[in-house]
Amino acid sequence: MESLVEGLPSPNPPPPTQEARPAASDVNNDSSITPSKKRKINSSEREDIDSISSSPKTTNYSSSSCTSTSQHIQKKLRFEDSVDFIGLDVKMAEESSASCSSNKMKTVFLAGGVGHHANGLTKTAGSTTFSNSKPGAAKKLVIKNFKEKPKLPENYTHETWQKLKEAVEAIQNSISIKYNLEELYQAVENLCSHKISAKLYKQLQVVCEDHIKAQIDQFREDALDSTLFLKKIDKCWQDHCRQMIMIRSIFLFLDRTYVLQNSMLPSVWDMGLELFRFYIISDMKVQSKTIDGILLLIERERSGETVDRSLLRSLLSMLSDLQIYQDSFEQRFLEETNRLYAAEGQRLMQEREVPDYLHHVNKRLEEEADRVITYLDQSTQKPLIATVEKQLLGEHLTATLQKGLNHLLDENRIQDLCLLYQLFSRVRGGVLVLLQHWIEYIKAFGSTMVINPEKDKTMVQELLDFKDKVDHIIHVCFMKNEKFVNAMKEAFETFINKRTNKPAELIAKHVDWKLRAGNKEATDEELEKMLDKIMIIFRFIYGKDVFEAFYKKDLAKRLLVGKSASVDAEKSMLSKLKHECGAAFTSKLEGMFKDMELSKDIMVQFKQCQNLPGNIELTVNILTMGYWPTYVPMEVHLLPEMVRLQEIFKTFYLGKHSGRKLQWQSTLGHCVLKAEFKEGKKELQVSLFQTLVLLMFNEGEEFTLEEIKLATGIEDGELRRTLQSLACGKARVIHKVPKSKDVEDGDKFSCNDDFKHKLFRIKINQIQMKETVEEQASTTERVYQDRQYQIDAAIVRIMKMRKTLSHNLLVSEVYNQLKFPVKPADLKKRIESLIDRDYMERDKENPNQYNYVA
Repeated sequence: MESLVEGLPSPNPPPPTQEARPAASDVNNDSSITPSKKRKINSSEREDIDSISSSPKTTNYSSSSCTSTSQHIQKKLRFEDSVDFIGLDVKMAEESSASCSSNKMKTVFLAGGVGHHANGLTKTAGSTTFSNSKPGAAKKLVIKNFKEKPKLPENYTHETWQKLKEAVEAIQNSISIKYNLEELYQAVENLCSHKISAKLYKQLQVVCEDHIKAQIDQFREDALDSTLFLKKIDKCWQDHCRQMIMIRSIFLFLDRTYVLQNSMLPSVWDMGLELFRFYIISDMKVQSKTIDGILLLIERERSGETVDRSLLRSLLSMLSDLQIYQDSFEQRFLEETNRLYAAEGQRLMQEREVPDYLHHVNKRLEEEADRVITYLDQSTQKPLIATVEKQLLGEHLTATLQKGLNHLLDENRIQDLCLLYQLFSRVRGGVLVLLQHWIEYIKAFGSTMVINPEKDKTMVQELLDFKDKVDHIIHVCFMKNEKFVNAMKEAFETFINKRTNKPAELIAKHVDWKLRAGNKEATDEELEKMLDKIMIIFRFIYGKDVFEAFYKKDLAKRLLVGKSASVDAEKSMLSKLKHECGAAFTSKLEGMFKDMELSKDIMVQFKQCQNLPGNIELTVNILTMGYWPTYVPMEVHLLPEMVRLQEIFKTFYLGKHSGRKLQWQSTLGHCVLKAEFKEGKKELQVSLFQTLVLLMFNEGEEFTLEEIKLATGIEDGELRRTLQSLACGKARVIHKVPKSKDVEDGDKFSCNDDFKHKLFRIKINQIQMKETVEEQASTTERVYQDRQYQIDAAIVRIMKMRKTLSHNLLVSEVYNQLKFPVKPADLKKRIESLIDRDYMERDKENPNQYNYVA
């Protein structure tokens, strides 16, 4: 096998003298007209192109040139993957293949013998080794040494180089090439096959270098303005790329053998890039003017002018391909960008409102992102966007929020708030700053609703509306960010308890009002949703015992006078309270419903056992002491028939439940009266006080306010409200003279015989007396007393467990156990009270420490 190897052309040409090729990626070795689009060729593609470009190997001096030399390639080839280049290779391959086929059997120009095979295998004349041997006979393989390597004709190297040089210069001067491209390609292969590769590479480098040197003078003219200069540079670059593509196509065999075997040598394409970089772009004046021109175009575009984007794209791709993009352009570009947007941010923050400023920032970010896509290198995107975000957003986070956040929230500017959150999310720490201002806004806005007594009438509804608003903003604008949800809850809990006890009281009254109105204002589903929303607000309050006290009082009134929306709605509300506060919280409230069920059962038994006299039907509610609130007794003049009915029921009830006391509270009763008018009979559902007034008109036609008061014994204020409901409401069953909305001294009243109504059964609501200051104070006092017991119980429970405890630790543990706020002074009073009652004592040696007394 030694003779076979020795006969092949040497794959190791003389060592190169050129400088080492920089370790650049394959991307920068491509040679299309737009060199920014590059890729590495994989092994299968390389084999395909090798097979194409190695096929045209037939020459007039050696048939061995038809064989492939790809077996000598020892390193990966980097080249420009362009349509023009591949098309040229294919064309040359087709022409070469046709030539090789037509000359396959011709006698070679140099000595070598007819029928000689390049692989060293020779078929001897008359041999029957392969064709005439009998079946089963031994086949002999004869391997002979290569004959002496053919020699090139005299002056062949010089003449061939002149042809190649002439072709290269024709390409550089954009004139027609005299020779066939396949012929030139074959000439290069012939020279390389006879170890002339090194010389050929140097000669090509010199020709290319001389041409590039001659180009620099055209860019040193000072008369050229910026745009013309850039266009001239771009044309020079485009011409250079096209020329190197053609030149490399001719010298492809050199590139794939000699250059590929010498890692220190740049490829033909890389050699062209290095020459252009060294003699053109590295010239300080040219480079400075090029970068200044590019930056000027970008500045104009940022100012709103229309510029040649394709020119920018081409020039920046040139810088990238020449590997000077980062050092020569990007650093200066980012500095200019930083300077521009720093000044712009300062100016526009003073001139524009926050919504306009936010839209401007978003527009700038979109513009810069588009520049990266259109003509900047992808590596510039991250630092460029970061620069814009820092100067237009990061430097103005607090100023932006202080200037416009409250306005956006007050006006409920959903789209602007969405944009605000999106932009702040792009900046490190932006969401945290927004969160802090969000908490401050909720606390400030909520406090204005809670602290101001003038807003007590609308406080709860405003709180509900505000809660809906912030929930919507979190859901839509703040992307359901959990931090904003938790911050909102903490802020609500803070401001709603700034006014001790009052929000709890007003929430209870709001529930009472909603349950009284019931289906008149909302469907069952709407009422249920409303109660759910109220429970959310209820969770934030500390004084839940205050809510319980007022809710219990109002529930009693609703059940006694039949003012509730429905029993189902009442039970639904109790279920929600039980879920939030536990069974102990609702035990007394649930007891009221048990009393109502007991009342119904007793009344059924009573009616079954008694023959009631007269036309009056008695209805009684049985109330367990301690569950129902007490009312100020009011002595009224009942009809004799009513008094008899009361006595009959008292005898019946005490007969069934011995040992019990029965106390009448008849002032809260209600009746059903059948009245006869000119239009026909009507059934009136009225209160006890309304009943007493209406029955007077069976004895006379007209009465004054003083006469009615004397006859019924009803308290003055209650009587005026009763007459107002009968004479000034929607169903006016009596006349008042003079006509007015209020009942005054001296007013006269008479029965309205002409009363008309579309319904047969008419419910005339009693005008509710507003809760008096005394009643409110009484409820609050009961809550306060209950709290004293809870504080005492907590202190004793803690001291019993710990035995000895300092004052500060005791106070801390009491606060942890209590569910309502306590002032330090009030807590200190409870401790002193327990010491006086011998539940605990001060330590004799340390007065700041307490001991439990067993």
